[in-house]
Amino acid sequence: MSAPLGSIENPVKFQDQDFKTLQEEHLKSGQLFSDPVFPAEQKSIGMPEDPDPDKAIKWQRPKEISENAVFVEGTTGTTDICQGQLGNCWLLASLSCLTMHPQLFVKVVPPNQSLSESYAGIFHFRFWQYGEWVEVVVDDRLPVRQGRLLFSYSHTRNEYWSALVEKAYAKLIGSYGSLKGGNISEGMEDFTGGIAYSHSVSSRTPPVLWRCLTAALSRGSLLSCFIKASSYHDIGKVTADGLIKGHAYAITDTDKVQKASDEILLYRLRNPWGFVEYRGPWSDKSKEWNEVDAAEKQRIELRKKEDGEFWISAEDFSHFFEEVELCSVNPDVLDSSAPQSTWTISEHEGFWVTGSSAGGSRRYKRSFWKNPQFELVLTEQDQNEDEDSEDDEEDDDEAVEEEKITEKQAKKAQQCTVLVELLQKDRRLKNKVSFYYIAFHIYKVPPELQGMCLDRSFFMKNRPVGRSGKYKAQRGVWRKVHLDPGHYVLVASTYRPNQASEFFIRIFSKTGNTLGTQDFTCSSGFLQVMATPVSPEDHMRVLKTFNDEAGHDDKLHAKDVMKLFNSVLDKDYHLPLETCRQLIFGEDTKGHASLSRKQTETLLTSLRNLQSIFFKFDEDSTGTMNQFELSAALQDAGMQCDGKVVQLLSERFASGELHMPFHGFVSSVTRLRKLFALYESETSQEVKDRGINAWLLQFLTV
Repeated sequence: MSAPLGSIENPVKFQDQDFKTLQEEHLKSGQLFSDPVFPAEQKSIGMPEDPDPDKAIKWQRPKEISENAVFVEGTTGTTDICQGQLGNCWLLASLSCLTMHPQLFVKVVPPNQSLSESYAGIFHFRFWQYGEWVEVVVDDRLPVRQGRLLFSYSHTRNEYWSALVEKAYAKLIGSYGSLKGGNISEGMEDFTGGIAYSHSVSSRTPPVLWRCLTAALSRGSLLSCFIKASSYHDIGKVTADGLIKGHAYAITDTDKVQKASDEILLYRLRNPWGFVEYRGPWSDKSKEWNEVDAAEKQRIELRKKEDGEFWISAEDFSHFFEEVELCSVNPDVLDSSAPQSTWTISEHEGFWVTGSSAGGSRRYKRSFWKNPQFELVLTEQDQNEDEDSEDDEEDDDEAVEEEKITEKQAKKAQQCTVLVELLQKDRRLKNKVSFYYIAFHIYKVPPELQGMCLDRSFFMKNRPVGRSGKYKAQRGVWRKVHLDPGHYVLVASTYRPNQASEFFIRIFSKTGNTLGTQDFTCSSGFLQVMATPVSPEDHMRVLKTFNDEAGHDDKLHAKDVMKLFNSVLDKDYHLPLETCRQLIFGEDTKGHASLSRKQTETLLTSLRNLQSIFFKFDEDSTGTMNQFELSAALQDAGMQCDGKVVQLLSERFASGELHMPFHGFVSSVTRLRKLFALYESETSQEVKDRGINAWLLQFLTV
């Protein structure tokens, strides 16, 4: 049985390019591979071309750049990666972290690739993308300026694996330019498929933080750190101690050495630039090393050269650095002292659609409820595990703290541990980063509303029991929460309404809990809502029109129907002839394009009611309705429709525009009313099994 598509063993082929097929073809033909998908052109660079002819970019293969070029020289290591003329330290720091974990590294960089054996100018790499692994094929033509690689390069200048990984990732994202500026968590997640999160350095004392990060490294986590820049102008500034503000460093190891009677806790860091190192205590050439035994220095591989890698004490690390980024395939690393557990993962993709399901944040009370809703059912409590104990090691009043910890653990033992991550997709495309501010909120659902799509009134009355925190303009937000067993709804949103994007949600839980879309069954109570008696005035108006205009069959045809209806509607809400024809064929006319007196009276009354509803929900008084207003108006008319149906109605009767005029609303109601009636009369069990939602989606497109 073959591995599932999207697994590391059977990755999705990016742009349908198969590495083995292409390699065999070019080995047979003797022609080196030239990638037509990511050509050796300026558009693949993704940045403006330098007008200076001396700075023109050439695309060359490794052997054309360096006579001794190899794919990997010896073994892969952190110094294989040096940053070129591109602001992508976030990506290269992630790659530096990856080299410390061979079992993770081979997932991204498949073995047995070479610039000599079975060489056809083609290489392949794998990256995690929103729930699946993707294989990216590249040729080995690299951008060169004045004889040197323009972007990532190896410290030895002869090794090319890191430059080719960078090229493959640029191809996946869109261009090299799309890699400028980013959060290191993006690279970490795409190299491992794990969960990445930020950790405040000041939240733990230096010894406790060191123990926490040491444990995380031992469990296979990728770690990095950075110093926040106070302003845009501070980014890239080098401090007096040789550290760079707003710059990502990889944490590649931890260790401890003896200095006289003191035990010194150390971190090993790497600057992706490959130069500019820390110059403080315990740096490569500091005097502190003179008091350390030579065997100890040899054991930790102290190298006194400018290669971007250096040691720093735990005390100084906590003084200089503010944030640590961690990434692990197992969420237990987030509680580094907790025993390893079995986690289950639920994943789902969704869309924020302009005017339909992009409802914005909670401050937009009229539209927040239209955001995509996901049902989360928590059925089992966690096993009673000792979590978060490292938080308490430094407290003075041990008895009081122990009591608090016991209460906290007793509460957690009755709850479900859930880690939620929301990622917005493909926002790096088109050569510029444009992340929306995103967040998610979790609401407890009472028994009487379970299985239903929650409406505006629910969110007006209830507060979330969990949330991701402030809206952030980055690819992903996450939060670990402890919730009582029960039914919940998770709402994913952008800060402002009508910001269209795809997104990906995954939930890690310690028990067999479920995540699903909160789609609901469409329903109609239109006849009951619209069953208002005809007014005496309308009765007389219909009577006079029929006496004056009806044919020998005492029926009124479309043009006369239009004239009658428009005589009672506001001028800005007059119906075109086509809408009147739709109204006629929405009735039981036995195939005739005409109405009886009774049918005309009923429709006239319905139109008055629909006009009142339209006035009510046209909240900005534009004479049109957006999809949020349309959904609410349909509900007021007795028709409960899910987001997909509302979107189709808008595309059908508003010509895909964001706003629908009154006659489009009338057409929507007429069409829905007819389809609901046809479904009720349907006798096919297959149709009934598929449900009303599928029925509506099928026939709204006809």
